Amino acid sequence: MGQRTEAAAGCLIAAVGAGAGLAVWAVDVRKRLWRFEQAPDWRVLYAELPLAVLGGTAAALGVWALLRRLRPRR
Repeated sequence: MGQRTEAAAGCLIAAVGAGAGLAVWAVDVRKRLWRFEQAPDWRVLYAELPLAVLGGTAAALGVWALLRRLRPRR
């Protein structure tokens, strides 16, 4: 695999990981946002959302790096 293809695969994997993190975060977000009847809980947006997206990206890139390391070299 060439360097450009490998770099493009890494970027694609990072984007897929961010999307997966966003999808996991979006499950029952309305219930978490309106946890209390008085006012919305804004921590769901400014704390949980970035952590979910970064966590998904980090997990996907970690798996990608592990698979690259396990792949036999020619």
